[in-house]
Amino acid sequence: MRVASTGGRLVVAAGDGWVDVEKASDGRFSSDPQAVYGRWDEFVDWARDEVDDSSAQQVEVFDPPVPRPRQLIAIGLNYRDHANEAKLDIPEYPVVFGKFASSLVGHGATVVLPSDGIDWEVELVVVIGREGHQIPVEKAWDHVAGLTVGQDLSWRAVQLRGPAPQFSLGKSYPGFSPLGPAVVTVDELPDKDDLAISCALNGETLQHGRTKDLIFPVAELISRLSQALTLYPGDLIYTGTPEGVGAGRNPMRFLGPGQLVSSIERVGELTINLVNGL
Repeated sequence: MRVASTGGRLVVAAGDGWVDVEKASDGRFSSDPQAVYGRWDEFVDWARDEVDDSSAQQVEVFDPPVPRPRQLIAIGLNYRDHANEAKLDIPEYPVVFGKFASSLVGHGATVVLPSDGIDWEVELVVVIGREGHQIPVEKAWDHVAGLTVGQDLSWRAVQLRGPAPQFSLGKSYPGFSPLGPAVVTVDELPDKDDLAISCALNGETLQHGRTKDLIFPVAELISRLSQALTLYPGDLIYTGTPEGVGAGRNPMRFLGPGQLVSSIERVGELTINLVNGL
């Protein structure tokens, strides 16, 4: 099952189009895309039994499928090759920071580059569907609503400026957290722990990897995070990026105007349009 948001309204995939959830459910479920994660199990049961494509329509532009997460959690250095290109040790514990929700945009958005030093980071994003604290690894996937595609755009000069790094600020400028186009339930994935992940600028591949190479896989991340945090329905976890970022190249390379496409096998393709704001 795939759910998304367009025009601020929750839609679910049916056939070759999308069905408005509030209308199809006769008001049982709200049009608010964020609200559905608090009723995720009930919603999934309804959608699988009741939704058909008779009222499906085409959608071209998508909002973030999770527009107002209570917590937007991000993980750094979660692929060995990325840690190596950053010339940093392989982490013993997850490297955790936050992004701010005001940076979220959806598929098809235009993002203004505030500097010529903005880097790219394609990421698998986990959407939490059940509240949990101190979740065992073996139960972690039970707390997942689905997966989606994300970008963790990063202004490196802000992220790394002293006297202490400013990860959250450097990664939270407007449009720096593209997300979508849809949240995909894991039953659609033959192997939820091994997905091809890549991004390309104007057709040139910049990153390519597989999520099986995560140092801390999804289930372990959820369990470790939940030892400290309570995870809530609709929370987002950006799980880290594979090698190939601009700051890891010699010479360094950063984003310019064009179309940035982030892809995850069977999950989706997220496109944003970059324009200079200099």
